[in-house]
Amino acid sequence: MPAKNSPTVKPIRIVLADDHHLVRAGLMALLSDNPEFDIVGNTSLGVEVVEIINETQPDVVLLDIAMPGMTGFQVLASLREQGCRTKVIMLSMHADQEHVNSAMSLGADGYVVKNSAPEELVLAIKKVLLGGIWLPASISHQMLEIYLEHVRKSSDLTGRQATVLKMTVDGMRTKEIAFALDISVKTVETYRTQMMQKLGLQDIPSLVRYAIRNGLAEL
Repeated sequence: MPAKNSPTVKPIRIVLADDHHLVRAGLMALLSDNPEFDIVGNTSLGVEVVEIINETQPDVVLLDIAMPGMTGFQVLASLREQGCRTKVIMLSMHADQEHVNSAMSLGADGYVVKNSAPEELVLAIKKVLLGGIWLPASISHQMLEIYLEHVRKSSDLTGRQATVLKMTVDGMRTKEIAFALDISVKTVETYRTQMMQKLGLQDIPSLVRYAIRNGLAEL
């Protein structure tokens, strides 16, 4: 019998908007070298982004914040007002919490600093397509610290549960948490189940969204 053909995986369709020609050319070269990606549109003008998205129907938009005429923030706000659900990753030279908060509050799915390693952009694209949020590590941890402090003060989460939560979002495994706190693995799992039920949250992206939505990550 003839061998079955393996299913063809469609490349991720990307629109790139950045007014710095060298940056845009570099990103296009980086992504074009990866067969997983297909650059279906690019522009240096914010006013052209919405039209290009409507024409090409991309999976992800890489959107520079500082563009002439219409900023990336204005473009993002316009997209969300129109009900566009395309994943948007903001690109910026700024790694401060104020810019990140503004982007996420407007509906961005990710935020990548331009001096990041190329691999980070690839990971960010894949993560947002899976429904996650991508943030610079330092900002993500700042938001989580603020969120956890709020939890300790305003919820019925116990101190030990909050500690387990922090260790969990820091990426520690169950056995590592149990060893660090000198408790059993089963106890850690019980704490995690109880606190997630109390907070109604499942993962780091939901923690970040909660923090931003409730103003817990403001400077």
